[in-house]
Amino acid sequence: MGSRRRRSSSFSSLSFLDEPEEGSELQWPFGRLDTLSRDELRETAYELFFACCRSSSSSGGRAPAPRHPSDGGDGMLKAFNGAAGLMTVTSRVKSALGQRARPAAKMRNLANLGSPSVPTSGSLKAKQRPITSADIMRQQMGFTEQTDARLRKTFSRFLVGQAGKQIESIVLPLELLRHLRPSELGDDYPQWQLRQLKTLEAGLLLHPSASSDRLPSAGLRLREIVSASQLKPIDTSKNSEAMRTLCNCVMTLAWRYQSVGPAEVCHWADGYPFNVHLYLALLRAVFDLEDETVVLDEVDDLLEQMKKTWPTLGINKMIHNVCFTWVLLEQYIATGLSESGLMRATLEMLDEVAMDAKRPDREPSYVRILIPTMNSFKVWAEKKLLDYHEQFDEVGVATMESLLCLALATAKIINDETTNHGNVGMIVKHDIVDASKFSSPNRVDLYIRTSVKSAFTKVYENGNGKIDSMVVEVDEDPNDTLTELAKEIENLALLEKQRYSPILERWHPFPLAVAAATLHNSFGTVLKEYIYKVSSLTNELVRLLHAAGDLEKKLIQMAEEDSAESEDGWKRILSEITSYEVDSIIFNLLKCWIDDRMRMGRECVNRARETESWNPMSKSEPYAESAVDLMKLAKLTVDEFFEIEVGVKDELSMALAEGLDNLFKDYGSFAASCGSKESYIPALPPLTRCNQESRVAQLWKKAATPCSAGVVDPGTVTVCRPCPPGADSGAQRHTASRGTQRLYVRLNTLHHILGFLHSVDKSFSSHGAPLPSHRHFDGARSSIHAVILHVAEVAAYRLIFLDSSHFFYDSLYSGSAASVRIHQTLRMLSQNLALLRSVLSERAQAQVLREVMKASFEAFLMVILAGGSARAFTRADYDLVSEDFISLKRLFATCWEGMLTVEVVEREAEITEGVVALMSLPTEKLVESFSIAVCEASGLGRSLERVPMPPTTGRWHCADPNTMLRVLCHRNDDIANRFLRRAFELPKRR
Repeated sequence: MGSRRRRSSSFSSLSFLDEPEEGSELQWPFGRLDTLSRDELRETAYELFFACCRSSSSSGGRAPAPRHPSDGGDGMLKAFNGAAGLMTVTSRVKSALGQRARPAAKMRNLANLGSPSVPTSGSLKAKQRPITSADIMRQQMGFTEQTDARLRKTFSRFLVGQAGKQIESIVLPLELLRHLRPSELGDDYPQWQLRQLKTLEAGLLLHPSASSDRLPSAGLRLREIVSASQLKPIDTSKNSEAMRTLCNCVMTLAWRYQSVGPAEVCHWADGYPFNVHLYLALLRAVFDLEDETVVLDEVDDLLEQMKKTWPTLGINKMIHNVCFTWVLLEQYIATGLSESGLMRATLEMLDEVAMDAKRPDREPSYVRILIPTMNSFKVWAEKKLLDYHEQFDEVGVATMESLLCLALATAKIINDETTNHGNVGMIVKHDIVDASKFSSPNRVDLYIRTSVKSAFTKVYENGNGKIDSMVVEVDEDPNDTLTELAKEIENLALLEKQRYSPILERWHPFPLAVAAATLHNSFGTVLKEYIYKVSSLTNELVRLLHAAGDLEKKLIQMAEEDSAESEDGWKRILSEITSYEVDSIIFNLLKCWIDDRMRMGRECVNRARETESWNPMSKSEPYAESAVDLMKLAKLTVDEFFEIEVGVKDELSMALAEGLDNLFKDYGSFAASCGSKESYIPALPPLTRCNQESRVAQLWKKAATPCSAGVVDPGTVTVCRPCPPGADSGAQRHTASRGTQRLYVRLNTLHHILGFLHSVDKSFSSHGAPLPSHRHFDGARSSIHAVILHVAEVAAYRLIFLDSSHFFYDSLYSGSAASVRIHQTLRMLSQNLALLRSVLSERAQAQVLREVMKASFEAFLMVILAGGSARAFTRADYDLVSEDFISLKRLFATCWEGMLTVEVVEREAEITEGVVALMSLPTEKLVESFSIAVCEASGLGRSLERVPMPPTTGRWHCADPNTMLRVLCHRNDDIANRFLRRAFELPKRR
């Protein structure tokens, strides 16, 4: 219809789809119109508005009262020509909606509203005419004066002879087709005609006021005409057959629903959603073209004029309120949420809609648009509220309160509608209201939880813009990442407290508590997933858990303070919070860590059982490698344990000490598996009595040259072992075997372990361990001391009875006491002791030397008491035997720089000296003492009639009957021989 001014954004938000168009946020609730474009709808709406205003007033529209000067046109002319031609218009509607009024508005005039091409003749007269509501509407909808003039002419034609006819009884598009001449539009006529026909199709066929299952024949003919017009414009002259057919079809369709509405009202534009689309196109004209955030001051008159279209469009006050609320919110969104006045106006209108929704006289057409429109509002508002941390920053948080009002008000309307009227089917799929559980606190609770979860997810996934994705970094550097996440969550909680909770608490009794609980559980989920994957405890993990514990305390404190006034609320929040149980996690992880280290320790001991050869690692480290490995593991374990920054860990400290104690006891048991000293002691020979040699034999024996290796009677059984190579040479070497040396490596190792346990014990005590100093490894120490004694005894007996037997038990006093003295034995012992000192660690030397001395004294007693048939002593031999034993004692007393004191040597030598002293007794006295001792031991008193055989105890002592008997068995004289034959019938030596 000629050149038109087009609004830049007044219609930009209009959508004809159920879903929002690109760039639009609101979901379109009014159904689709596929046949008419938005410009075509606007043109049709303006034509209807023009017709309704024209038919109700021959003057073309009512002028706004404030713009009617009392003095006629002169005042208006003065206002346009003067510099101060500004007037203020007070709007009742704007005041009711809380809209800001412009302080001054320039007078509008027809010249400014018209097209530049309008002829200037009579312009003064035009300037003198006041601006009408119709003029403002034309400008707002983007039409020119030429359009008005053309419509005015057309209306004057079809109103000829119909002056009393109401516009409601006229099918406007049909009348325009009949009375507008094609020449008036020129090349634009085909497009204009097609729009009118499509308008008829939309109003009569596609969206009629009452639906019908069958399309009447008139409808089919109308559809054929519309289809044909798309190829070629139809002939609209009076005598045209096509025009007569069109008129018949249209009138038949427009008047077919007389029972639906009042008489004399045709139905061509009152079908849904066609009527709402047209009415919204009119309502959008109330916004100022120069400032689209402002409602025109003339809105009262514009709405009053629009009201004239209600009968034709089937609109009433209730539908108007819904539509007007829609355009207010639509404009608020289209202008970037910048004008809070539009939102206030929306909320004011929403109150009207809420009251209308409760009225009993609601029409079906109203119910049809109510819930979809309210749901569209709610979905838009809740989309932002469900992510309010992202949507509302420090500046935009003021908008949040308005959106909360909008969302809750619309949700309440929907809930009441579905509850009271059962219109559940009207709710679209996006709605999430549960009518049975609706309440403002519940809705706000949902907003808080959803938005907080979303904010947490953004921080977790995007790192809050400070670092890369935390999801990725959890795999790369989880402890530091989650520690940083805990700090971010604390900041998020503080932001919630300072920025959002003051607004939310208007609708929720404890919003901060809900947010804190949600943050707590969200972080707990991430923490739990990570802890589930953790296999070992580290300081970094402990710091993370401490950070989690601190965060938990702060969040719970926030929740408790916020819900302090609601005991039930605090109980509900507390029931939602699942504690991180940081102390329990640390305890369990540390316990698992200790168990893992103990497992490694057991593997080390088991490996030692299989592979340890007891060779020293080096001269400076004469210890077994397996023990060193075990001690390294233990030291590393203890050091790492006390480096872990945990609070109370006394129980775990005890568990660690007990585990290490058991490990070293196991290792000690392994080291003790080296046999027994008894296995190296020669078996006791059978008791015999010495042979009495003839004087000739004794003289011959004295004349013979004594053998240095000992002479054995050809008639006796010798127990001498082969003489080692070089035994007779002057450069004598040690006789300690490799096996014996390995036993001493065991001793070094065990003493080294004792020193290590002392060091570790001090470490426990210095870290505030529960037990006093030197009490943590008492079990291992006691066990290892016993093992050391056992190994030292075994090593000493092996050294004396196995390695040194050739020079000691096998040869000493063999043949005769005078021929094989102890000197060579002492030289051999000196060599062996020198070797031992070079092999043994300093800690092990004293005990080893003492055990070697005790084994030597035992061997000396074995020589004189169980030396076999190769040894026989007389009373005269006592002096040299005593002298030899004194030399043996002196060796140990002076060995290794007097490591063994004289008192120790003398105390250990007491038994041996007592037995040697028996050799000095006369045979008669020895026999008497033996007889008395054995009778008393057997309970016979001092009776000497029958002497029983004393048992062999193996514990030599001068008062022991068996010891005395053995001295008698080795006494080479007649008295002893006769006594033994008479008392025990002992055989002679062979």
